[in-house]
Amino acid sequence: MDDKLHELRHLASRAGNGRTPTGIPRVAMVQGAIPEHELAAVYDPMVNLILQGSKSMTVGDQTLYYDPATYFVMTVDLPAVGNVRAAASGEPYLAVALTLTPEVIATVIADLPETARSSDSERPGFCVAELTPELMDAWLRLLRLMDHPADIDALAPLYEREIIYRVLRGPHGQMLRDIATPDSAMARVSAAIQWIRRDFAQPLRIGALADRAAMSVSAFHRHFKTVTALSPLQYQKRIRLLRARTLIVTRKRNVTAAAFEVGYESATQFSREYARVFGLAPHQDAARLRGGKSVQKG
Repeated sequence: MDDKLHELRHLASRAGNGRTPTGIPRVAMVQGAIPEHELAAVYDPMVNLILQGSKSMTVGDQTLYYDPATYFVMTVDLPAVGNVRAAASGEPYLAVALTLTPEVIATVIADLPETARSSDSERPGFCVAELTPELMDAWLRLLRLMDHPADIDALAPLYEREIIYRVLRGPHGQMLRDIATPDSAMARVSAAIQWIRRDFAQPLRIGALADRAAMSVSAFHRHFKTVTALSPLQYQKRIRLLRARTLIVTRKRNVTAAAFEVGYESATQFSREYARVFGLAPHQDAARLRGGKSVQKG
């Protein structure tokens, strides 16, 4: 397993500083430090494999830690804060990620032997699991395609399916099944997430969202918080604040303009909530991030 991990590191070390496409659909690699405003973001559903160094992900009030012995799975779009760290030896952080789509997951599930499906109990939309030799083999075959681009169209879908298959057979496979099952609570929460993301600047109407998800208000609120570690209102606020942070830091909007653009009616309330989430007032945070400070933390 050590030799295979070494080869994976060698392949992923081609990444530039930050997120880099591999040429393989839905697969990216990351090396080194990442700008902090990019680590605090809305993350797409993914399987994320750490090859060197370590990472933490904070979703709501829950923080998960993972290193080269583990992988991270996220099945819904989640506003989260990540922190990456170099290896103890000083070598840079390295990781690879596969973006998940329910359609591809569903095709893999359709080819699996029939098994008794567990009840539609409440499950979070994210987890960390131990890396297996079989899953590492699948990742290695996929990344080797970077050296054989003519084979990508024919072989990448097969190796992607194998990665998904290995995750499905792992300890959190039911979580992956849920997101590809249209009538599951997780799939309905995922649809609600898309509605919130699309209209994040509009007032949130929980009753209307619950109706569209075919749940009672109390059941919708409970399932939503289990899946995302946030209430629907907290989720919307995180989306608004992350969007505003991008406007202030990268597009140099003033604080009041950014607050109103993302749906706040009070710049004072916006600044207060911004500082609560990011630790500094908006203008102070923007000045710090524009100064280019690294997110590598001890």
